[in-house]
Amino acid sequence: MSRLQDIVERIRADFEARNAARDQALIRSRELTRHCANAIRATHRGDFAAAQALLNTAAKEAAVMAADLEDYPDLYYAGYTQDALKEYVEASVTYAVIHGEPLPSPEELRVEYPAYLNGLAEASSELRRHTLDLIRHGEASQGERILEVMEDIYAELITIDYPDAITGGLRRTTDQLRAVLERTRGDLTLSIRQEAMRQALQDFESRMMPGGGPDE
Repeated sequence: MSRLQDIVERIRADFEARNAARDQALIRSRELTRHCANAIRATHRGDFAAAQALLNTAAKEAAVMAADLEDYPDLYYAGYTQDALKEYVEASVTYAVIHGEPLPSPEELRVEYPAYLNGLAEASSELRRHTLDLIRHGEASQGERILEVMEDIYAELITIDYPDAITGGLRRTTDQLRAVLERTRGDLTLSIRQEAMRQALQDFESRMMPGGGPDE
């Protein structure tokens, strides 16, 4: 019985440590997600200094979380942990594209490949939001650069044809991205055509006004 008690006590001690690590990871994942959401909002506002500061804080949270779970890979690869890292990728990619910087690599962000690819796909939804903001501000032509990035992301993601157990459900996320991309392309095309028509009407009116054209 003494041997059995020793075995159970060792297991209990391991479970206690594992449970404490899990609780701490949950807290850090929520904090990481919050910093990323705030970074995305700051990016959309054009407050890039604040966005970069929040991303730096998020990077530190992600690094600490990974270090805390080094002895517990099952917890590190748990859904809530990888979801938080996916949010970090989403915020980082959104910032990079809107700010006109190169895309960060998974190695630079220190995230696993499935989290990186899913975060890359979800960043396109934020890029759609930015494109719609450009349209509302009469800057549809600038949205073409954003749309091109979204198309490049989609073109690469559809080549990743592996089981969901490997990619973290990337296929579903990519399917959602296709719908986002099609809507964005339609909205941008319509806006550009409307702007071209408005400009053509303006030019016509200016020619028809007295003194407005070379034949007057």
